[in-house]
Amino acid sequence: MQPRNMSMSGVVDLAAVKAAQEAKAKAEQARAEAARQGGGAPGAVSPASLVIDVDEAGFEHEVLQRSTEVPVVIDFWAEWCEPCKQLSPLLERLAQEYNGRFLLAKIDVDANQMLMQQFGVQGIPAVFAVVAGQALPLFQGAAPEAQIRQTLDQLIQVGEERFGLTGLVVDPDAQGEQAPVAAEVPAGPYDALLEAAVRALDAGDLAGAVQAYKNVLSDDPGNTEAKLGLAQAELLQRVQGLDPQQVRKDAADRPADVAAQIAAADLDLVGGHVEDAFGRLVDAVRRTAGDDRDAARVRLLELFEVVGSDDPRVTAARTALARVLF
Repeated sequence: MQPRNMSMSGVVDLAAVKAAQEAKAKAEQARAEAARQGGGAPGAVSPASLVIDVDEAGFEHEVLQRSTEVPVVIDFWAEWCEPCKQLSPLLERLAQEYNGRFLLAKIDVDANQMLMQQFGVQGIPAVFAVVAGQALPLFQGAAPEAQIRQTLDQLIQVGEERFGLTGLVVDPDAQGEQAPVAAEVPAGPYDALLEAAVRALDAGDLAGAVQAYKNVLSDDPGNTEAKLGLAQAELLQRVQGLDPQQVRKDAADRPADVAAQIAAADLDLVGGHVEDAFGRLVDAVRRTAGDDRDAARVRLLELFEVVGSDDPRVTAARTALARVLF
C-alpha cells in the first residue's frame, strides 16, 4: 500500500486539513469518554503493543490510520545492519518509557523494498514519523540518545498542539495487542461544510473549496480548520496556471518588483521551500516602502496562516519581520 498524504519537506498538503479535523475529534472524544467513566481507560493498549512489526500489506491500517490517534515513529532496519542493532533496541526502550506518547513501527527493508523506495530511504537505519497521515524524516544513522529524545519530544509536541494527538492509554495489566476503540464522534455544526471543502479540493475545484471555507468562517471566524484550509486553498488558487520557470526568472531579473517576489514566494511555499518563501518576503519588506511594503507584509502574514502559527519557521520569520519593520 503506497503511503498517502506524505509531506517530506514541508510541502503544503491540503489533505492534512481533513486529517487534523479527524485527529482532533478523536482526541476530544477519547478525553470526554475517559472523563465520563471517571478517568477510566477505554481502548487501553498493552505495553507490548507499543512496538509493532509492519509490512506493506498492513501499512495503511497500522501506520496511516493509527497516525490519526498517535504519532507513529518508523524504524527502517535489516538483520545485517550493525548500527540497527544499536538503534532499534534504544527506540524500543524509549517507546516503553514514553508510555503511549508515540507508537514504534519496525519495517524490515529486505522484506518491504517498496516501502523503502516510497519513503526515499537511502541508507539504514533510517527513522521517519507519520503524524495525522503526514510523513516526515527524523534522522538517519545511530543518533545519540539525547538527540533522539529531543526529536521525539518535538514530534510529540507538534502532534498534540497541531493535531490534538494526546497518545495512547496504556494499561500495564493488559495482555497481547489491542486496537484502541474508535468511539463514534458526533458531527459538529460545520462538519458538513468542512467535508464539502475537502471534497472540492480532492476534485480540483479550488474556487468551490475557497467558498466552502468562507461559508464556515462567516458564522465562525475563529474556526481553526477553516482558516487553515482557506489559506491553503487560496494559495493553490493563486499559483494555478503560473509558469514556474517564468515566475522565478522574473523574480531573479527584477529583485525590486514586489509583485514578482510575491509570486515567487507563493511557488516557494507550494514547493516546500518554506524558509525561502519567508526570507524572500521579509527581504521585500526590508527593501520597500508604502503600498509595496504593505503588499509584501500582508502576503507574508497569509503564508504564515498556511504553515501554521505553531511552526518554528513561522516564529523565526515573525521575529525577522519585526526587525525590519521596527
